Amino acid sequence: MARILIFTGLILLVAGLLWPYVAKLGLGHLPGDIEFKRGNTTFYFPIVTSIVLSVVLSAVLWLIGR
Repeated sequence: MARILIFTGLILLVAGLLWPYVAKLGLGHLPGDIEFKRGNTTFYFPIVTSIVLSVVLSAVLWLIGR
């Protein structure tokens, strides 16, 4: 259990460090992501980005577990 928590923490750390570079690729603003702006309030829900990341992470974890 401790190994899983450490591994998950390391993945989140690496993802956090790489996020500014990934954002330059446009990954956070794909077509299909939902964004509402009204006055001073903005609601952003990256549905397509979430699906893409889910597929990529599933494929990577599948390859690691293989």
